[in-house]
Amino acid sequence: MYLEQLATAVPKHVFTQRELWDMYQQTDMPAQLTPRSQDLVKQVLNGDSGIDKRHFATPEVDRLFCQDAESLNELFEKEAPALALESLEKALDEAGWKAASLDALIVCTCTGYICPGISSYVAEQLGLRSNLFMQDLVGLGCGAAIPMMRSASGFLKAEPEARIATVAVEICSAAFYIDNSPGVIISACLFGDGAATALWTGSSGNSNWRIENFDTLHMPQHRECLRFENRAGKLRNKLEFSVPKKAAKAVGRLFKDYCKASETPQEFICHGGGRNVLDALEETVTGFDLSPAREVLRQYGNVSSPSVLFALQHYLQNDPVADHLWLTSFGAGFSAHSCALRRD
Repeated sequence: MYLEQLATAVPKHVFTQRELWDMYQQTDMPAQLTPRSQDLVKQVLNGDSGIDKRHFATPEVDRLFCQDAESLNELFEKEAPALALESLEKALDEAGWKAASLDALIVCTCTGYICPGISSYVAEQLGLRSNLFMQDLVGLGCGAAIPMMRSASGFLKAEPEARIATVAVEICSAAFYIDNSPGVIISACLFGDGAATALWTGSSGNSNWRIENFDTLHMPQHRECLRFENRAGKLRNKLEFSVPKKAAKAVGRLFKDYCKASETPQEFICHGGGRNVLDALEETVTGFDLSPAREVLRQYGNVSSPSVLFALQHYLQNDPVADHLWLTSFGAGFSAHSCALRRD
């Protein structure tokens, strides 16, 4: 399966971490938190989190924490298809593809729920064919982009001449929640909104980057350390302090297994879950520069499932010399995923 084009999109509303701190101080949120929790908010928003700014689907970020579940899901229902559509249109335009030429559309998300899925709304708004194959992957968390691409690879094995679009889209701001749990507070201070589209074919065309060697490591015994749970209809992100070490251990195992079956890759492209996660990855899988993931984190925060594709785009746009890349993403489950990109 060959990568033909990669495009990303973010909402127009952008705030620096400092601006968000100033906004937070003008709300009643501090009164809802203990002094210790207030100190943690200050530390993350004003400290060295590795994040400069984040993009949100609404300019009224401060109101997200007091909205009810219905209002938050309405935000997701409106903004997720729109942002997915923006990234897909950009990818189609840059590839020179007509929308009607798409044979399949696969979308992943975890920050909201619509039935029918996001793919239905995107297909309608873009005027895609009525016999288009559509698939929505929900519940795979931040790691979803690589399993989504694996699904596309399976479709292409059945339909080798097909053209496929895979879209990862997250409106993380529609899943903002606040209480005194450190993990919940850190989540609210790290995540931003974004979407990424990749276009795929079964043979080399605009690109000679071939994706292969998909792998997954599922560790349900660690599920409770990183997952969404439902609180009064809202999504509450459970995020334990052990996540960086668990993520690094899982990714390290996938990397070791990959290197046993193939030569060591030249570059390592990953989902940037946060500064501590990237530090732990560098300590475990040594000898690689994770600056693409760090730059994405700096510019956008953790955008969940699109993150690894943001990092890949950043790398490919800067005149890469490597011919062999290894990609990884990880998240709820607890699961980690990987694949390789080779340039023919």
